Order: sequence, then C-alpha cells, then structure tokens
Amino acid sequence: MGRLTGMTGFGRSEGQSGDANWVWEARSVNGRTLDVRLRTPPGYDALEPRIREACQRRFRRGSIQINLTVKRDAASILPVLTVNHELVERLLAIGAPLIEAGKATTPDWANLLQVRGVIEVAETVESDAQKAAREADILVGLTTALDNLLAARDSEGEALGTILRAAIDRVESLTVTAADEAVAQVFAIKERVEKRAAELLGANNTDPIRLTQEAAALALKADVREELDRLAGHVVEAHKIIAEGEGAGRKLEFLAQEFGREANTLGAKAATLALTRASLDLKQTVDQLKEQSANVE
Repeated sequence: MGRLTGMTGFGRSEGQSGDANWVWEARSVNGRTLDVRLRTPPGYDALEPRIREACQRRFRRGSIQINLTVKRDAASILPVLTVNHELVERLLAIGAPLIEAGKATTPDWANLLQVRGVIEVAETVESDAQKAAREADILVGLTTALDNLLAARDSEGEALGTILRAAIDRVESLTVTAADEAVAQVFAIKERVEKRAAELLGANNTDPIRLTQEAAALALKADVREELDRLAGHVVEAHKIIAEGEGAGRKLEFLAQEFGREANTLGAKAATLALTRASLDLKQTVDQLKEQSANVE
C-alpha cells in the first residue's frame, strides 16, 4: 500500500564545517507543479544544480523555498598584515643624516607605521580543497533538511488521508441514500403524470400524442440510474487512488470534478425534496473532497 504526501511542511538543519557555521531552511506550500526557489550566499551558486536535483528526487509537486545561511569565523577571514622591512630600512637610511645633523629626531614605530606602504594588507585566501570540503559538509546538511521537510509532508499526507477517506465514505453513503430516494421519486412522478393525464383528458381537444410526450419527458427526468452508477464507480476508483498513494493529488482533483458533475446532474433531475437534499449534501461533500485533494502531492 502506498502513502499520501501533503505539500505543506518545514525542514531545517544546521552544522559547522571548519571555520564556518551553516543553516539550511526548507519551506513548502501547495503548487500545481514542482517549483524550487533558492536563496544562497555569494559564492555558493555552484550548489544550485545539486539542490534542485535533491528536491526532484524527493518531491513531485509543491512550491519550495530553500535558504542557505553561511557565517564564517571572523578571525579566519581577517586580512593578513605584514611590515615592509625593506621600505622601513630605506626610510631610516634616508633620515639618518638629518638625525645626525640635529635636523630631525629619531622616528618611532607609530610614525613609521603611518607611512604609506610600510603596512601591507593581503586578503585571506582559502584553498580549493578547503572550500570543497566545506561545500561537501553543507550538502550533507541539505539532505537532512530535505528529509525533515519530507517527513513533515508525509505527516500532513497521513492526516489528509483520514479526511479524504471520510469524505469518500460520505459520498458513498449519500449515493445509497440517493438511490433509495430515486425509487420513491418514480412513484411521485407517476402520480404527477396521472394527475396531468386526468387534466388533459378532461379538457377539450385533448391530444394523446402530447400526453404521451409529456409522460415520456417526466419519466426521463426521473431516471438517475446512470448518475448513481457513475458515482458508485468513482467511489471505488477514489479508494484505489488513495491506496496506491504516490502521485494521488492530480488524480483525486480530476475525480473530484467528475463527482461534482454527477452531483450537479443528480440535483437537476431531482423531483422530490428528499432527493434534492441528498444531492445538495453530496455537492457539499464533493466540494470538501476537491478542496482537500488540492493539498495532496
């Protein structure tokens, strides 16, 4: 037996790789197709194909928003500062005669460090191996977040299955009720035809052909056997779809439309108050079935 999966859920994972802390968040809501939207920090665009591939392996439908946050340790990304000793020695050599002549004082480090070029700044460069190792760890975290999202959607699907089965059972019960009322409707229409026939036969210039046509029209309106048979068949098919589970959403949505079509026709043919009420209850239940089917993957 398969399982139903919903389309609403949330998954999260976090971890550390080297000098970086990362957090994955994956949110999912209903969608006609699979729509994956990504938000990653600068420098992580290369992960996008892997992210989409991971989503496609797990999900068939739904609008999914995936966010990745990466924060590196500030100390690991500070620039490297070095002193240009050659420049310092040149400056000291140039100033030595002035100091000896009493025209200048011996410079201190505070002054020397302010001279342009004495302090050299170099950005911290991460090796390709370090970056690759961090991305590998982050992708493991993606697997965890997506598995958590899938578990949340499975949990919703289990709840939806209970609701959908109850709705289908209600449709089946109302179909049986409608079938019983349809039998009573035949007798009600028979009385109506007999009353109408008496009125026509008592009138002047009564047309027997017209009487036959009117009787046939009323009899046709009373016949709801095809609608009831189709409703019963749809009930069987709906239970089968739910039992199979995978990819049930689209099938159930289509079947809900078929249920609605038969319920509307049944209501249009209803000639008694009881059958009209049964058809209205049926349409209300079908609307619930259609609404909940839209939540199934």
